Amino acid sequence: MKTREEALALLHEYTEGESLRRHAYAVEAAMRAYAEKFGEDVEKWGITGLLHDFDYEKYPSLDEHTVVGAKILRERGYPEDVIYAIQAHGHHGPPRNDLMSKALFACDELSGFVMAVAMVKSTRNLADVEVQSVKKKLKSKGFARGVSREDVYQGAKELGVDLDEHIAFVISAVTKVAPQLGLDGSESA
Repeated sequence: MKTREEALALLHEYTEGESLRRHAYAVEAAMRAYAEKFGEDVEKWGITGLLHDFDYEKYPSLDEHTVVGAKILRERGYPEDVIYAIQAHGHHGPPRNDLMSKALFACDELSGFVMAVAMVKSTRNLADVEVQSVKKKLKSKGFARGVSREDVYQGAKELGVDLDEHIAFVISAVTKVAPQLGLDGSESA
């Protein structure tokens, strides 16, 4: 298995945008937390979360995103289960038939959405985000339009977790890396 440092270098090689990097850090944190909860390989799950969109900035089309990334990951010696989960998190990838794939899909959209909720708070602090405020924002079609609500609901369902518990779990996980995300209140509006 590759190290986090190697994965981080790969992310930075292909992803220059700070917003997409922060998204990767948030999904990594959520994946690490779920791996610990489920008794899985925390490093492997974390790296999977960190790299899930590493190719998106350079290859954003449906025909290329995760396909080109899978090729790069194979060339660099990443395990097939990591590559599979990354490919399965998209809508045009293989079916999500293992726990890591389901967790990645469940954490992807929700992590970004939770960050968006924190960004509109006057404190800009993930620690101040509550489950009910996330659920309320999910119902607002004008808020964070790029986030698929259906994916958020489907992700919790596929992972077999209650939506409220899933939201609370992801909030808790990403709050642990809030300074890295710029959402610890130090940059309040």
